[in-house]
Amino acid sequence: MKVLLVGGGGREHTLAWKLAQSSRLTELIAAPGNPGIARLGRCVGIKDDKIEGLCHLALHERVDLTVVGPELPLSLGLADRLRERGGVVFGPSQAAARIESSKAFAKDLMARYSIPTARYRSFTDIAPARAWCRELGVPLVVKADGLAAGKGVIICRTLEEADAALALCLESAAFGAAGASVVVEEFMVGEEASFFAITDGTAILPLAGAQDHKTVFDGDRGPNTGGMGAYSPAPVLDAAMADRVMAEIVRPTVAALAREGTPFTGFLYVGLMIGSDGPRVVEFNCRFGDPECQVVIPRLGDDLLPILAGAARGGGLPAALAWKPDAAVCVVLASGGYPGRYDTGLPITGIEEAEALPGVQVFHAGTARRDGALVTAGGRVLGVHATGPDLRAAVETAYAAADRIQFRGKHHRRDIAWRALHR
Repeated sequence: MKVLLVGGGGREHTLAWKLAQSSRLTELIAAPGNPGIARLGRCVGIKDDKIEGLCHLALHERVDLTVVGPELPLSLGLADRLRERGGVVFGPSQAAARIESSKAFAKDLMARYSIPTARYRSFTDIAPARAWCRELGVPLVVKADGLAAGKGVIICRTLEEADAALALCLESAAFGAAGASVVVEEFMVGEEASFFAITDGTAILPLAGAQDHKTVFDGDRGPNTGGMGAYSPAPVLDAAMADRVMAEIVRPTVAALAREGTPFTGFLYVGLMIGSDGPRVVEFNCRFGDPECQVVIPRLGDDLLPILAGAARGGGLPAALAWKPDAAVCVVLASGGYPGRYDTGLPITGIEEAEALPGVQVFHAGTARRDGALVTAGGRVLGVHATGPDLRAAVETAYAAADRIQFRGKHHRRDIAWRALHR
């Protein structure tokens, strides 16, 4: 099979790495790709928001399957445009992708179908939003309705902080159009976890669970990021809890989307809060999480390509998947200053030395080639993935590898997987 992979981050490098292991793959094309993906296939410099360019590429290359990694092209309707032209696509339609691109849509869907989540209301005007904050009480959460690269969620512990967050979204337009509407919801207490499934719109195949670390500093302090690290398996998502999530959340959600006339095909991510009252939905994503992909996909024992192709064609999914017993950890190496302003174009060294350690794979997220040298090109630069017989061993190997990689201003958390290790 000839495959087009859309995207150029750490998630896409992980998917490319796994797809390249398939005996069924004849050629891998990535758009735009990155220097890590370029070692596995051919990269074409078309950005993931250039929908017509991506459609032309898929048709010109006569690819057998297009796999869409990021949320932005899905929210812009790439899967629809390709299917209209006869393409086979793994990824949801624009309408189904609203489960991520509009938090208000997702919350309203959950309310209609009694899927457990936090109490909420949606607003475009600041005065009623502030009134609801006072009715709801603090702590509470203000969320930009649209896509904000993982940074549009503000936890407010006082009403003054809530007022400031609302002003940031609705008056200062800090998140642009994404924050022109907000969701204000109750603050849920418990342990967060990430649950993933592949679905063809009807059949659902659960994947291994994971936990990630969203804030930039150790101890879960500082602003939210796109994710500073992850690990799998997640002890909080044992077999019994996974069964509950499937029964109470995933199956009802997939059925609800189908009933609404927007069947979902692709990776479905469920961000969970697991508390004393069971699992509740924090958010949905219409694609694989990043950096969770970097710890879940490497643990998969099966060939990923026929699974994605089967889901895209509606040809059915296997009853279950084989998983490697080893634990997996990913430590994200970020640019100094991320998620705020940061420098780019800084030389990177030590990746080969890091990958010389057993069980280590370095996934590129924000890198580029300039004059033959590998340099930084984003906020999250690299994901250092390591496996081990248990989580503690995987963590130790990941940090040993991370310490071998250098670029000016390098920042990473030192407490990845602390929840599981404290158990």
